[in-house]
Amino acid sequence: MDGDDEVSAQMIDEIYANGGDIDSQQPHRPIIINGEQLDVEAYAALYTGRTKIRRLMFIADHCDNNVAMQLEALRMAYDEVKKGENTQLFREVVNKIDGRLGQGYGPDPGWSEAVERRAEQRKEKLENELNAYRTNLIKESIRMGYNDFGDFYYAHGALGDAFKNYVRTRDYCTTSKHIIHMCLNAILVSIEMGQFTHVSSYVGKAEQSPDALDAITVAKLRAAGGLALLEAKKYKLAARKFLETGHELGNSYSEVIAPQDIATYGGLCALASFDRAELKALHSLFLLLNSKVIDNLNFRNFLELVPEVRELIHDFYSRYVVLRLTFGFFLFVLVLVATFVELSYRFLSGRSSWSQFYWSHYASCLDYLGNLKANLLLDIHLHDHVEMLYNDIRHKALIQYTHPFVSVDLRMMANAFKTSVPGLEKELEALITDNQIQARIDSHNKILYARHADQRNATFQRALQTGGEFDRDVRSMLLRASLIKHDYNLKSSRKF
Repeated sequence: MDGDDEVSAQMIDEIYANGGDIDSQQPHRPIIINGEQLDVEAYAALYTGRTKIRRLMFIADHCDNNVAMQLEALRMAYDEVKKGENTQLFREVVNKIDGRLGQGYGPDPGWSEAVERRAEQRKEKLENELNAYRTNLIKESIRMGYNDFGDFYYAHGALGDAFKNYVRTRDYCTTSKHIIHMCLNAILVSIEMGQFTHVSSYVGKAEQSPDALDAITVAKLRAAGGLALLEAKKYKLAARKFLETGHELGNSYSEVIAPQDIATYGGLCALASFDRAELKALHSLFLLLNSKVIDNLNFRNFLELVPEVRELIHDFYSRYVVLRLTFGFFLFVLVLVATFVELSYRFLSGRSSWSQFYWSHYASCLDYLGNLKANLLLDIHLHDHVEMLYNDIRHKALIQYTHPFVSVDLRMMANAFKTSVPGLEKELEALITDNQIQARIDSHNKILYARHADQRNATFQRALQTGGEFDRDVRSMLLRASLIKHDYNLKSSRKF
């Protein structure tokens, strides 16, 4: 027991200060630092087709301060584009390389001419076949002809023409599966063109045929819908879409998105937009205390692919489970009791306030965010939203930190958030002005005092409202009973 007492005392000292480092008591917990240079090769391996090339070019465009990474991305983009038939995209890559990779990565006019010659022959053949199908009025053949044209234009980078031909197949679709196939093609091209309003539209059209949707197709539609909502900055709706994405997606949609992206986009959007109750449900996705609390096995599988995001959500939400998982139930209860006694003594003796005790790992959470930021800014879909998401997450952390307390020591809070007291005051002032925190700041003593609502008056108002609703319902029931008693029924007249 002496050993347990020593451990408990040490734990109390560690968690006594808000934002204290409990990680020192968890040697088995993985320390994930992702601030180093992005592994471009491993990242590119997650994708296929046009999106792989576009993502590599995006990385090259946004890492000017890292020439080695830029050239590596361009080299891989060059090798990938030569596997296809898009000569326009090939010339873009060559122009960006600008001879910096040697003669082996030059214009190669012979390859371009051969591809364009084959493209002309292929186009002429497809036109002849489509004309023949139109003459014979065979709907299925016409549909396949337009679909082949769409594939042809997409492969050669003519996205506008590809979209038109894919959409034309709708008039010749005879089954629900044909419509879904058309929608998936239109969604793919719309994402490449950045037309996310079209993405939302065709996701909705595909979902109107639920009987023809298999699990993989549903997962693809959820992922595409999440991307469209993310681009529209509807982060809460986007998070829900990503959470609903089934694990059946796997690598089947690598021409658009990787499973790791589902976890990253969904996790960050959830942290930025979900309230505490919703975040608790998200948090329970990967807790293994009891199988009954795992509400969504799908998203938990995605989170396992990106430990950084999983730990980020874990640290933002709560520390209780960390203690329980690490030390077992008995010591967990012992630590809680001992901590409560210690803090009660300190509080009653005037040595400290309850504002020094809280359970979330905000410092660790913000560290994870800081380490992830450089790589997230290289993501083709997320880069425009990183700053806004980060600000929303930080503001939510500040609000969540202050919520349980009557008063908060700003020095201790600044230490927990790894910022200066003047900087923290400015952030809190903005949140108070925006009415997100009901509090006032004592700048002299550096204390935040909460402005709690008049509970007595609020209860009285709720009682009056409930009484009014009850009176209205009783009057409605009496009126209905009276009408029935006097056989006063209004029947709708039949229309012929």
